[in-house]
Amino acid sequence: MDLPAERMKRMRDRRRTLGLRELRLTVPDARAQAVRRRIAAQVAGLSAVDEDDAMRWIEAVSEFDSPEADAAG
Repeated sequence: MDLPAERMKRMRDRRRTLGLRELRLTVPDARAQAVRRRIAAQVAGLSAVDEDDAMRWIEAVSEFDSPEADAAG
């Protein structure tokens, strides 16, 4: 039986041949109270006008809202 490290290396090699690469992310833990408080403080500081402006821009550049996307579907 292969060692776990050897199995992982073979799996990574197989994925590389498919053009894939392993990626590891470290993100804030939303379960932690300190993180939740920080997020709540940032949300409370958001401007409704700025958010509406950002949403209008996202919708304007979104490929999902384009006539070409509707025709292809």
